[in-house]
Amino acid sequence: MQKLNVLFEDNHIIVVEKIVNIPSQADKTGDIDMLTIIKDYLKEKYNKPGNVYLGLVHRLDRPVGGVMVFAKTSKAASRLSEEVRVKQFEKKYLVIANGKFESDKGVMQDYLLKNQAKNMSKVVKEGTKNSKLAELDYEVIKYDPDLDLTVAKINLHTGRHHQIRVQLSSRNHSIYGDQKYGGRGHGKQICLWAYSLKLVHPVTKEELHFELYPEKIGSWKILEDCNL
Repeated sequence: MQKLNVLFEDNHIIVVEKIVNIPSQADKTGDIDMLTIIKDYLKEKYNKPGNVYLGLVHRLDRPVGGVMVFAKTSKAASRLSEEVRVKQFEKKYLVIANGKFESDKGVMQDYLLKNQAKNMSKVVKEGTKNSKLAELDYEVIKYDPDLDLTVAKINLHTGRHHQIRVQLSSRNHSIYGDQKYGGRGHGKQICLWAYSLKLVHPVTKEELHFELYPEKIGSWKILEDCNL
């Protein structure tokens, strides 16, 4: 069984580290996915026969790691899904991107159009049919002039398909290791990580905040002298 890093668990929700290169849910590849891994963990831990309920509330792209919450009851799933819908759910990401940003803080606002066949999105003009508004704000943590790479924290205001990857690459700041959107570091792991998740507990109504940073190895060694 795949080892699982559980950050929090009670009768209603389970918060875990999403493992890089493992899909959030089953896809056409047939590879092991996070839903299945957590269900297996719950079956074994509680010695449960048959099917275990586990609700997918939000997703992370397959190559991306970080914090994810799953619902252990249908009631928790519907309440958390409503939080996502009304933007009570706060997700923040850490990214290593190409080049030097124009300013240390800012907002990026674009209209994105998803190409279903290619599983890619692109920035288009406002008013383009089927396009959706995408918004995020960012804060630069570090710029390394030798590597010409920027470390930034990203706060998502909307949850569009490949949103961070598309918005950054459209400004010539593609994510290091992102083959799909033209990032340097071919063959390296994409440097995008979901480090922070804030939510209201679906039953107790307590505000919960989870933070988890990537190990400072490989491309993430750049974080060694960062004040996170």
